[in-house]
Amino acid sequence: MNYRFQGKAALVTGASGGIGRATAQAFAASGAMVVVSDVNDAGGLETVKLIAEAGGKAVFQHCDVVQASQVKALVDRSVSEFGRLDFAHNNAGINNVAANEYDDEVWACGLGINLTGVMLCMREEAEVMLKQGKGAIVNTASINGLVGNPSQPAYVAAKHGVVGLTRHGALRWAKKGIRVNAVCPGVIETPMTAPLFGNPEMRKVIDGMTPMGRIGRADEIAAAVLWLCSDQASFVTGHPLVIDGGATAF
Repeated sequence: MNYRFQGKAALVTGASGGIGRATAQAFAASGAMVVVSDVNDAGGLETVKLIAEAGGKAVFQHCDVVQASQVKALVDRSVSEFGRLDFAHNNAGINNVAANEYDDEVWACGLGINLTGVMLCMREEAEVMLKQGKGAIVNTASINGLVGNPSQPAYVAAKHGVVGLTRHGALRWAKKGIRVNAVCPGVIETPMTAPLFGNPEMRKVIDGMTPMGRIGRADEIAAAVLWLCSDQASFVTGHPLVIDGGATAF
């Protein structure tokens, strides 16, 4: 679908690559002005460059989402740069696939970035949107926010928390013009998941785990985010939208 987001402003965290970059580019291609955010400055600036080369408008703001002051500065940047904030995709996250997530430091890091960071972003974004009387927030959860996983306790706990936080925000602001939803991707080919695919045999195994026989693409998640932000989804809030090729359909 082609959306007409001219005059609207969108904010995307974790936008130095993967799902975040794809979403930022999709917003810009639909006419929105975009604040690109990440702790990876080089990647974030590359996203801005790609948007500009395609004729879009974007700016970069460094932001560590676990730092409340940086999150506030990020949202303030959207207002100072574009005068508004209409859409927010809280996508920043990590996945400690090979780490011992029961380790105190690893657990705290995973919960901090994947859950507390979403809360801090939602809190600041809603303040602006409440003044405007309208807005749409989409959080990146995961299918691991809906089902269990024996090897990633912090990731599973955080993503379940994101789904709960999404439902909380949806109820809190439903009558205030703000919709809050989540996307729940399955395995998506991004820089974060790239280490899983270095071995061709492992790639075949992972592809075979999805009923559709392949892993997902970042642009497929971006398309869902834009739909959830659009007027076509005007009666949708509090919804965890699963995009997993059928992986959780069993």
